[in-house]
Amino acid sequence: MKSKIKSEKITLPDANLVYYSCFLNSTIANSYYNLFLKNLKWKQYSVKIFGKTISQPRLTALYAINSKPYTYSGLKLQPIPFTEELNLINSEILKHTGNSFTHCLANLYRDGKDSMGWHADDEKELGKEPIIASLSLGAVRNFQLKHKTNSKLKYSLPLEHGSLLIMKGTTQEFWKHQLPKTKKEISPRINLTFRTIL
Repeated sequence: MKSKIKSEKITLPDANLVYYSCFLNSTIANSYYNLFLKNLKWKQYSVKIFGKTISQPRLTALYAINSKPYTYSGLKLQPIPFTEELNLINSEILKHTGNSFTHCLANLYRDGKDSMGWHADDEKELGKEPIIASLSLGAVRNFQLKHKTNSKLKYSLPLEHGSLLIMKGTTQEFWKHQLPKTKKEISPRINLTFRTIL
């Protein structure tokens, strides 16, 4: 990993976003991608939407340095202890951003049909103005944001292999985000979303 990593502040109203396009170099990013694809405890969960139970269009795994569960979309996930590699990544994020985290919600998007719908990471257990660190490995996918009250405010960012996006401040209060489906033939993407559960 580089000692100095270039970051870009993304200027949006009511938001605080910082993007590191090359947080991990390609060799390390490739190594983590292959390791996590094979070894994380991936599972497909079901959620209830308008009274109907559906399978989430992605695989998920929750890891943590403590035993606190994470509840979202009606799911209550019990964490698995951080792997050595997740601890290393958490330490690198701390070194370069000043933020460390208790939990990592990992998502595996197997192809372009897998997705994440519009939402904000604003669950009570994340506290006020939560900080979310989103590390991307694998295929480039478009990350979209839209303001909750001003429909004209939208933003799209291609999340690159080895990149890190930090969302903090009032971002979750005023913005929603999603990872839409794509019709392109696309390889898997792993997203590690680090957060702190109070």
